[in-house]
Amino acid sequence: MDKPQILVHAEKSLTYTAYDAKWIPESARFVLLGTFPKGTGVIDICTFKQGKIESLKQLEKKEAIKCGTFGAALEDRLLATGDFSGRLSLWDLEHSTSPLYTVQAHKQIINCIDGAGGKWGIGAPEIVTGSRDGCVHVWDPRQDSEPVMSLVPPESAAAPPDCWAVAFGNSFSQSDRSVACGYDTGDLKLFDLRMSKLVWEANLRNGICGIQFDRKDTEMNKLIATTLQGKMYLFDMRTFHQTKGYSNLAEQGGEGTLWSVSHFPQNRDLFSITGGDGLISIFKYNYPSRRFRPDPDDGLSVGVMGDVTKISSTNVSSQPVNSLDWHPNKLGLGVCVAFDQTARVLITTKLKSIQ
Repeated sequence: MDKPQILVHAEKSLTYTAYDAKWIPESARFVLLGTFPKGTGVIDICTFKQGKIESLKQLEKKEAIKCGTFGAALEDRLLATGDFSGRLSLWDLEHSTSPLYTVQAHKQIINCIDGAGGKWGIGAPEIVTGSRDGCVHVWDPRQDSEPVMSLVPPESAAAPPDCWAVAFGNSFSQSDRSVACGYDTGDLKLFDLRMSKLVWEANLRNGICGIQFDRKDTEMNKLIATTLQGKMYLFDMRTFHQTKGYSNLAEQGGEGTLWSVSHFPQNRDLFSITGGDGLISIFKYNYPSRRFRPDPDDGLSVGVMGDVTKISSTNVSSQPVNSLDWHPNKLGLGVCVAFDQTARVLITTKLKSIQ
C-alpha cells in the first residue's frame, strides 16, 4: 500500500468503439474518438464531474475517426483528427460543428497523429500523420493543401509498410524539430525537419504500435517504442554514434501487444504502457551514473543506458486498452479507452513520492 496504485475512479459504457481519448487542455473535459456500429464517426465531448463521466456533446461524422491530438493548438483547444478515409481535419469544438481546416491527407486510413508548436509551444503549429498507405506527412494548417514534409515509401515497393505510430520531438527552438515514425515491419525512422532528411533508422523486429519522446518541446533525451509480442524499447537520444546509432534497452513490458506509451507530463522519467491483456503498467527510468562513454572500437562517444523499474500495474479491462492520456495539469489523473467499449477515468496515488 506504500507504492503507487492505479485506481479506476469512474467508468462509462459506450455505444460505439472508441479508438482514442484526449484531455481538452486546461479543463476537466476530454474527447473520445471512434466509430458507431453503422460505420460513421463520433467525437464525444465528456466531462468528469462529481465522480461520474458525463457526455456533454456528441458529434456524428461521415467517416469513422481513428486518432486525434490537441498538440498543435493547445491554447485555442483545436482538435486535429485523422479518419478512415485518410482525411485530416481541425475542429473548434466550442464554436462550430464544421472543421476549420480539412485536407485529403492520405489515400487510406490515418492510423496515427501528433501535433507540436503553436502559441504555447515552440515553432510553427504542425501536425504529423501516418497512414496505411505507408506515407508520413507533416502539415501546417495555416497553409492550403500541400504538406511541408513527406516521408514516402519507394515506388518500387510492392506492399508499402503500414505506419502505426508517429511522434514529434526535439522541438526546442524555432527551427529544430524531429519526427519519429514506427511501422508494422518493425522499422523505426527519425526524420530531421530542419535538415529535411532521414537521419537514423533501425528495425525492432516487431511491429511498432506506440512511440513517444519523453518531451516534445525540449532537446531529444529519451524515446520509447512499444511493439507486438510485449516488448518495449528505450532509446537514449542524447548521444548518437555514427555506426551504432542510439543506445537502447529492450524490456518485456507484458505478455501481449503493447498498444501505447504515455509519459507523465509532470515527470518525464515516469511513463505508462497499455497492454492487449487489459493491463496498465507504470515504469520509472533510472539514469546511469554517466550518459556516454568512449567506444572501444573507434574512441567516439556512445550512449550508456540506465534501467527501468516497474512502479505499478493494474488490470482495468478484459480487452486491450488501446489509448491512454494523462492530464497535463493534474498528476496521476488519466483517461483511457478499451475495446470493451468502456471509457475510464484513472487516479494514480503516491506519484509525488517517487524520486
